[in-house]
Amino acid sequence: MSFLQELHKRRTFAIIAHPDAGKTTLTEKLLLFGGAIQTAGAVKSNKIKKSTTSDFMEIEKQRGISVATSVMTFEYRNLKINILDTPGHKDFAEDTYRTLTAVDSVILVIDCVKGVEEQTERLMEVCRMRNTPVIIFVNKLDREGQNPFDLLDELEQKLNIKVRPITWPVNGGSNFKGVYHLLEKKMNHFAVNKTRLEDDIEVIALDSAVLDKKVGEKDANQLREDVELIEGVYTDFNQADYLAGNLAPVFFGSAVSNFGVMELLNTFCDVSPIPVHRMTDKRMVEPEEKKFSGFVFKIHANIDPRHRDRIAFLRICSGQFERGKFYKHVRLSKEMRFSSPFAFLADRKDVVEDAYPGDVIGLYDTGTFKIGDTLTEGEELQFTGIPSFSPEIFKEVINNDPMKSKQLEKGVQQLTDEGVAQLFTIQPGNRKIIGTVGELQFEVIQYRLLNEYGASCRFDARPYSKACWITAEDKIKLAEFIRLKSNFIAYDKDQNPVFLAETDWILRMNIQNNPDIQFHTTSEFKTVMAY
Repeated sequence: MSFLQELHKRRTFAIIAHPDAGKTTLTEKLLLFGGAIQTAGAVKSNKIKKSTTSDFMEIEKQRGISVATSVMTFEYRNLKINILDTPGHKDFAEDTYRTLTAVDSVILVIDCVKGVEEQTERLMEVCRMRNTPVIIFVNKLDREGQNPFDLLDELEQKLNIKVRPITWPVNGGSNFKGVYHLLEKKMNHFAVNKTRLEDDIEVIALDSAVLDKKVGEKDANQLREDVELIEGVYTDFNQADYLAGNLAPVFFGSAVSNFGVMELLNTFCDVSPIPVHRMTDKRMVEPEEKKFSGFVFKIHANIDPRHRDRIAFLRICSGQFERGKFYKHVRLSKEMRFSSPFAFLADRKDVVEDAYPGDVIGLYDTGTFKIGDTLTEGEELQFTGIPSFSPEIFKEVINNDPMKSKQLEKGVQQLTDEGVAQLFTIQPGNRKIIGTVGELQFEVIQYRLLNEYGASCRFDARPYSKACWITAEDKIKLAEFIRLKSNFIAYDKDQNPVFLAETDWILRMNIQNNPDIQFHTTSEFKTVMAY
């Protein structure tokens, strides 16, 4: 198969949602339809009956939540589909934001009972900033939920995007009878655990008496009224508008019941984008280019705790990646080769000989990679748009067992390298401050330090509310500011100076009083405005 044929086979997307909307369940059902797995897990009341495929960390299995991005690949309709299942919990939003830089489109899961929730809005803001194409799946139709028209209005108002229903529900909750495909004029009758479309899907005209017989005269008439209203209010589905991020097709179903997922998957295959271009600090990189390039958007230590492995997740942006070939690590200006690159199915890894734009591969890492690092076939460029953000909660790491100091140091370094939290060091004293966007991250870090590194610690709160990276064109003035504010200066993992402000007022005063100092709320100084 030619390079362009391989490129056009790829579809890489993320599934995003507010916690408990059914994101991980939908991920597994897509894998089930794609033949990648034979059975799926069930998550009920946050208790795992059988741990879900994409949640491979022990704490995820215990808590019933996703706390790390999982990567899974399967083939369907002659396409190679890469799914990135992201954490839904807001405390791990930064991991999700970074993952969105590595995908070409998104499926957003909405709970029909709760509608658009806070985390849904935040995630959608990131998608809108990048004009990422979005498909919406309204989940849990077998529960008593909101009126679907009210949901559509809420989606448009809160998510700032036009919507267009592709399937439409006939009733909901205990009286849910199925969905009608508005474009194909097909009725799919509700049944639990439908893994194939067979006898229960029929081409039925809306004015046909068969529809009355199948769903009942009352529901058939209601469906006709709904479709008439939809056709009059909502614009026709236009693929170009979807690809531009201006229009979101909407599907209804129940992921836990395997219902409505096939329509979603088939439409995704028909309309979703092939790998798209990516911006660097030098130029735009097109996927059709012959020379390889890619960037690291995630690092994960101890996917297999027995082997203490550390994996860098690499999104391929252009060219062909080949096993055993030397590539340039741009930041280190170092040639590297990888003898065992692999593709993922949650915790299962298969070594691959080559990979193409859109693919996400895992590279064994001995500590040479950081999030945002670029690999190329020699060109000096750096992919942009993969920053670290200012944390909101700051705590100092206190060692509970001095005999395990080395293990604690290694664990803190490796876990913060993954990007779920940030590490700041205050001198003198080499004090370690971890910054996060939520309390749950500290619980996860503490758990993993103990269970993966044998290091026991506690976290003592520190009175900071904002961390800003500081730069200045005049290095003397920067050095003087650091000297005068030494009690509020820390250094990140790359030894960049960071100003730790105790309140927003203190930060504003320092910005006003030091016009020669630039305060940055993300670590990507070249592509963001000063605070």
